[in-house]
Amino acid sequence: MKAPAKRPAFLLFFPLAGLLAASVVPLSVWAVLSGSGWPPGLLGSGHGHELIFGFALALIAGYTLGNQLRQVLYPLIGLWLVARFSWLLLPDSWLALLLSPAFALLLAWHVVPRFNAAKKWRNKITGPLILTVCLLPLAWLGLRVAWRYFPDLAPSLQLDASRLLHAGVLCLLLLMMFMGGRIIAPAAAVTLERKGLEPKARLQPHIESALIILLGLAIVPLLLPGLSGTFSYRWSGLCLIAAGGVLAVRCLRWELWHCADRPDLLAFGIGYAWLALGSIASGVAFFDQSAMAPALHLVTIGGLGTLSAGVMLRLYFQRSSKTPPSTGWVWSITALIAIAAVARYFSGPTVFAQPWLLSLSAASWALAYLALTVKMLILARRI
Repeated sequence: MKAPAKRPAFLLFFPLAGLLAASVVPLSVWAVLSGSGWPPGLLGSGHGHELIFGFALALIAGYTLGNQLRQVLYPLIGLWLVARFSWLLLPDSWLALLLSPAFALLLAWHVVPRFNAAKKWRNKITGPLILTVCLLPLAWLGLRVAWRYFPDLAPSLQLDASRLLHAGVLCLLLLMMFMGGRIIAPAAAVTLERKGLEPKARLQPHIESALIILLGLAIVPLLLPGLSGTFSYRWSGLCLIAAGGVLAVRCLRWELWHCADRPDLLAFGIGYAWLALGSIASGVAFFDQSAMAPALHLVTIGGLGTLSAGVMLRLYFQRSSKTPPSTGWVWSITALIAIAAVARYFSGPTVFAQPWLLSLSAASWALAYLALTVKMLILARRI
């Protein structure tokens, strides 16, 4: 009897993630600068909600689900789509509040058990970390319920939506550190060996362990409702500064400057460098209790943007032609994301006081992901 046909999850989730990324940021800018307030789900912290609970979770789904039966894949896709539209159009409705946690929990149910076979504790961290990211929409729902129905109790929680989103960014930072290292280390070692050079550093397990501990210690206090914001952010800031230094050392030890013939690998290194820079800048902002948004965008735009684009390009080119991504595509998308990150950082904390910088950032980000999505759809025909 013929086995049921399965389909790679990335063929559906990655283009949808790219379209969401390309639309959410410019729409959030339009909602404010136009004075229309539309779409309502992208006002305030709404675009952060969608980039973490929509975009990032779609990336995780595409990268970790592997080949799935249609009866598994299509309900997940449908739930994700309905959750996105309901949040964009009716962010205060129970439908919008419930669907994102429902998708995240269903995704965790399918994905997390796949990592239970790991032996080393460093490898076992993947499942719990993905589970934590998937539980964040449920925590968001809990906060909204607390503020809506228990207004006297809610302030005593010492936890709000901004702090939850900040914790979400740090969870993604930890996940990108781990996954990025697992992609860069073997590829860099093989490339150096082909050039007759002996790699001085490969996976660097002791450094990876230190980063897991430091970033874990940065995340936990932000998620504990009993801790004050001042203590949580200052402790988290110190851990982030230390982690940023370790990230930079790890990246330098890979000696990626010897891999000029592998632009995709250099782009991964640039993404990793964005993580280091964003970690240090965010750590300083956390410790000083100063404006945090500009620094955190170095992680989300620079780090997440560059690394996610690199993963998507790499996977599509490997599956369609068994070759690394072409130089032009790698550098154009990496450059656009870099422009978006720098422009957003220098637009500062009062972001709408610098509309030209903000518009440049949004346009560069949107163009990068729109081009990436079109390229993925073209390459998908050969897979």
